[in-house]
Amino acid sequence: MTASEIINELKKNYSEKNIAGMARYGINVQNAFGVSMPLMRNLAKKIGVNQKLSLELWDSGFHEAKHIASMIGDPEKVTKGQMNKWAKDFNSWDVCDGTCSNLFRKTPFAIEKILEWAERKEEFVKRAGFSLLCYVATHHKKRDDKEFLQFLPLIKRHASDERNFVKKSVNWSLRQIGKRSRFLNKEALKTAREILELDSKAARWIARDAIRELTDPKILARIKR
Repeated sequence: MTASEIINELKKNYSEKNIAGMARYGINVQNAFGVSMPLMRNLAKKIGVNQKLSLELWDSGFHEAKHIASMIGDPEKVTKGQMNKWAKDFNSWDVCDGTCSNLFRKTPFAIEKILEWAERKEEFVKRAGFSLLCYVATHHKKRDDKEFLQFLPLIKRHASDERNFVKKSVNWSLRQIGKRSRFLNKEALKTAREILELDSKAARWIARDAIRELTDPKILARIKR
């Protein structure tokens, strides 16, 4: 399939109802067709990995085309330049998180981009840094837990950012690190209690929510080591 054929397929599944639902969840519906995620994933599966097509779909600017672009991209061919360009294009949390999950976490540059993007001022670039951290913490099972200690001061440093999409990703990353292991649970809780002392409404929310989850007996029971 060509990029034009894929976009035409997306247009055929246009749904005003789904667009309204997306908007209610804080998704930017500019250039969106309201196509469901299962349909996009099925379409991406049929296409298969195709880096050239991935780049063409992203550059089309259509919301769902960007989702599919992240699903069919080849992590071995993704460059730092591409990652920076796409991060700059992020304008909705779902595309940001989906791209980090589907593609960016699989690249050799994931850790480098976490450290770089988390320090950026742009709301969705910064969110991408912490979202990428969440997915690395969740899926990179073979990484040494001690490697994640470097991110706790980063989380604390940015916990006072009041912007909704940033503070939620900061909170999320702290919780995901704390659920990796008993060791990191203890370290994440220590950081959460330090964040709780900061003079910031966002920081207090981040800390309390993280402490609540990371001390939940049901969560602790699932942490085996």
